Amino acid sequence: MKSKKTVKETASKSDPLKFAKSIGEIIKSKKGFDINILDLRNLSGITDCFVICSADADRQVKAIADEIEDKLLENRIRCLHKEGYQTMNWIILDYFDVIVHIFKSDVRSYYNLEKLWGDAPIIKIKNDN
Repeated sequence: MKSKKTVKETASKSDPLKFAKSIGEIIKSKKGFDINILDLRNLSGITDCFVICSADADRQVKAIADEIEDKLLENRIRCLHKEGYQTMNWIILDYFDVIVHIFKSDVRSYYNLEKLWGDAPIIKIKNDN
């Protein structure tokens, strides 16, 4: 039987890609979908990875963001900066090496970060359904 690992066990801030994947798993637990990780390590000095996901409603966007913050804070990983809680169409959580973008679906398609960062390798996180 597979044991369930905590965020701290599966990822550390020293490995941004594993850290991003662990955030993807948290997103899945709150029914976020269309989860992509953009590997920006060779393209940007801003961050190493973007985690991008979609949600159906404002409340779900907030619930996903809150869950990420809560789970990571349990492991003493603090968000450095956050934006978007006022409108809840697009919340950004900055963990320095990994920046999380939680979009309402229509807003995500409008900004299309995957196209904007088209040279970045994309890792898709499969939903369990």
